Amino acid sequence: MSSYEFRQVDVFTNEPMLGNPVAVVHGADGLSDEQMASFARWTNLSETTFLLRPGDPAADYRLRIFTPSGELPFAGHPTLGSAHAWLEAGGEPKGAYVVQECGVGLVSLQRGERLAFAAPDLLRGGPVEEDVLERIAAGLRIGRAEILAAQWADNGPGWVAVMLRDAEAVLALTPDPAALGDLAVGAVGTYPEGAECAIEVRAFVGGLGVDEDPVTGSLNAGIAQWLGGDVLPVAYVSSQGTVMKRRGRVHVATDDEGRIWVGGDTLTTIQGSLTL
Repeated sequence: MSSYEFRQVDVFTNEPMLGNPVAVVHGADGLSDEQMASFARWTNLSETTFLLRPGDPAADYRLRIFTPSGELPFAGHPTLGSAHAWLEAGGEPKGAYVVQECGVGLVSLQRGERLAFAAPDLLRGGPVEEDVLERIAAGLRIGRAEILAAQWADNGPGWVAVMLRDAEAVLALTPDPAALGDLAVGAVGTYPEGAECAIEVRAFVGGLGVDEDPVTGSLNAGIAQWLGGDVLPVAYVSSQGTVMKRRGRVHVATDDEGRIWVGGDTLTTIQGSLTL
């Protein structure tokens, strides 16, 4: 058995216990796949991550991301939380950006008022099939006509995003996890102009072992790629986790080169060591 440095980081909040926690294990090169998967099941968080030496010389570190039911090629709040943990532990980026190596390749993060990652290219985009929309409507316990628009927004977890009438309609959802099954569904609705946040987002991911994720960077990235600059402005704040008594705030901005940056506050809530 070996001891590993450990942090649990709250992401998309500047107040403890109001964001989405991620468990981060440092120096995890000696752990097997099964040890990683077993620890992720034990933490029972939406994601648990493992920091390893990079394989790509352009990267600062390699990250593996596990849910209670399996491994993901990319996820947003684990990316921000793991970068926070790596920097807090003394990590020094090689260049202007922190560069993470993960299942979708290299992901850049910028440091400013808060950490932000560059949204990776979608693995799947485009229109959603009608039979999938019927299934989503049934799983959300709403009529099919209440889904005003939809788009595949998959950058790793398999997201399909649906737009409802407004933020109130999103907050009122009482989904049936069994009916949604293994679909990763993101619901989005707008707030009135002038509100603190532009949209309310909810993420239903029963297939990953979590019925609802509190605050979700990857989904917000996919929504920005779908709606940013059209339905949504080039810079805005997204609210998520309200129904779960969280106060997640996701800061989204598109730079002059067209890159979408998804950011949030991060803070360490637990620090210590674990033995595996």
